[in-house]
Amino acid sequence: MTVRTVVTGVAVAAPNGLGTEDYWKAVLAGQNGISELVRFDATGYPSRLAGQILDFEAKDHIPSRLLPQTDVSTRYAIAAAGWALEDAAVGPDTLPDYDMGVSLSTAQGGFEFTHQEFQKLWSKGPEYVSVYESFAWFYAVNTGQVSIRNAMRGPGIALVGEQAGGLDVVGHARRVIRRGTRLVVSGGVDSALDPWGYTSQLSGGLVSTVDDPARAYLPFDRAASGHVPGEGGAVLVLEDAGSARDRGAPKVWGEIAGYAATFDPRPGSGLPPGLRRAAELALADAGLEPGDIDVVFADAAGSTAGDRAEADAIREVFGPRGVAVTAPKASIGRLCAGGGPVDLATALLSIRDGVVPATAHTSDVPEEYGIDLVTGEPRTLAVRAALVLGRGRWGFNSAVVVTAG
Repeated sequence: MTVRTVVTGVAVAAPNGLGTEDYWKAVLAGQNGISELVRFDATGYPSRLAGQILDFEAKDHIPSRLLPQTDVSTRYAIAAAGWALEDAAVGPDTLPDYDMGVSLSTAQGGFEFTHQEFQKLWSKGPEYVSVYESFAWFYAVNTGQVSIRNAMRGPGIALVGEQAGGLDVVGHARRVIRRGTRLVVSGGVDSALDPWGYTSQLSGGLVSTVDDPARAYLPFDRAASGHVPGEGGAVLVLEDAGSARDRGAPKVWGEIAGYAATFDPRPGSGLPPGLRRAAELALADAGLEPGDIDVVFADAAGSTAGDRAEADAIREVFGPRGVAVTAPKASIGRLCAGGGPVDLATALLSIRDGVVPATAHTSDVPEEYGIDLVTGEPRTLAVRAALVLGRGRWGFNSAVVVTAG
């Protein structure tokens, strides 16, 4: 018998809302979390916008002893993991420590921390570099810090896969649970909005140069000109359904019912991208047909080529305008490894409340895309199953199906 993996805790740290319910209210209200950068003076940069978390005071959310040794992204991860565990009513003594694992993704690591230390090295000398630089920059640090803080000694993983990584790590967590671990904290968080981190994102050539926060990131719009970088993410508590029932978990948000990942063929091969195949494999893994899916949470590249390719995949799987499609990340930016988990959390909220959020700002969807994009206002819809898509740079594709628990 296949073990069912359910979600018993959810926490979101996003530019338009700190905490799951605040985020959800902001999304439904169309509140924009994209604004001009405040972390540094970006006057001379070709782009100056980002999805920034402006109301997070680290000292209010994590122990003071951790402040000198953590990057901003790790602080978000520690705080969100704590909120998710509280939501799931899980503490260090709820389960044996080896029955609880951590599976988190980050695509950028501790960008801001490490670059601050580089600056000390270059301007003052090696004796001024923090000893914590040895690990605070590392991609595994979020997993490690959350594991240590919550006494979770079960399987741990740090997965790097850019935008797709936040979904891949949830798929991995489900495999770990199927192999016998009772609970896994999973999801993804990223932040790289310091001068070096922001410049590295601009260097990819995919960031919008539009200076209007309401027009810079327009997924699936005829005027799409790129995306806006953002920070934050979401953390989920995943459990063996039987174990969650036995321990008396206060709620079940939903089930991770299907997962798949594919890789695009090499450019110029003439072969189709792998996103459609990922969606089809995730549906098959969940034992569902396309008609069973109520809404698709799109990856939403925000570029003409990227949006067209994703629209083609959705249309080919579901038929022309065959399923509601939404991209709530339009109001927060692309969060790299944090984007997929935020969409998973949003999908679970849609299941809970029977409403699909609109794609902020987008208003002119090309007819040839053939997709039913939710725009303008949220759409009342009884959601029982949702498909979440993610694409990472260099060809990664991931898809997760979540269903009502």
